[in-house]
Parts: sequence; structure tokens; C-alpha cells
Amino acid sequence: MSFFRREAVHARLAREGGLLQREGEDRRLPWDKAGVHGVNRPREWDEFATVEADIPGEQAGFVVLDNEIVIEDGPDDVEPLADAIRLKPPFRAEAKRQSEGVWAVAARRIDVMDLPGQEGDELELTQQGEERTLTVDGRREFGSIPVLERPGDYVVRARRIDGIRWEVERSVL
Repeated sequence: MSFFRREAVHARLAREGGLLQREGEDRRLPWDKAGVHGVNRPREWDEFATVEADIPGEQAGFVVLDNEIVIEDGPDDVEPLADAIRLKPPFRAEAKRQSEGVWAVAARRIDVMDLPGQEGDELELTQQGEERTLTVDGRREFGSIPVLERPGDYVVRARRIDGIRWEVERSVL
């Protein structure tokens, strides 16, 4: 009787045949190593443009509504940047200076809703089964916001643009 355990025949044959993965070796197919796996990332921007504009600063963030531009970050005069985008308002845009006088602008469509009397700057309303959860600025609150409710399981996120106007994003669970 031996106290030492012998290696199984199938394990020895696999090792000798080079079929076992060596320590630290990545044996995935080349396209999988690069992260290509058949599932596309959601598109972040609906339109992208470059524009020549003499605007101070390095970056800008703004929301274009029907009759006005709400500037969230950057210089006060972003109208030349907003004009480079052909999307119909409302849309959210970000711009970065590429070189002296040249800006890159990216924009995506958004849904805007008026929520008068609502506190906070960020809302999240979640319905899953019979459970409904409302968070305002990361704090759980009692109650709900009826205009944001939908049938079924969902998440509605809202971000204040200014005053009573909110950017609203809805997702089904």
C-alpha cells in the first residue's frame, strides 16, 4: 500500500499531450481576448460633429431645449456648438476643444418632462413586482411620483435640467 497518490492516466496523458492550460496562459480565441463577444455596447451619442468656433475654455456641457440652451458646464456662449448639431431639440450635448478654434461636439436625444414642486436634483423610481422604491438624491423616500409610474417592472431615472424641467430616462426590468 502506497501513501503517495498516483496521477490519473487521463490527467498524465493530457499533460504530456500539451492539452492542459499552463499557469498564466490565456487560451481564449483571439477575438474574445479583445473583448469582442457579439454583444454591442449601447450607443452613447446620436450625432457627432466638429465645428470651427472661437470660444474660450476646453469643454462644455449643455442641454438644448425648444427655445433655449441650458449651460451646465463651460463657457456662456455655446450657440455655435449647438448649431453644429442637426438633431431636433431637446438634446444633451458635450463638447471638447480639439485644437485652437476646433471643437468636437457629441449629442443625444433626451426626453424632457415638467415636474413642478419636486425636490432634489436626481430621482429614481423603481417598480419590481409589488415593491416600489423612490430615491431622491440617493436617499430613499416615502411615496411616489404618479406621472413617472408605468405598468410592469421598470426603472425611471430623472435628472433636473433647471427649475421644473427634468431629463427622464425609462428602462424596463
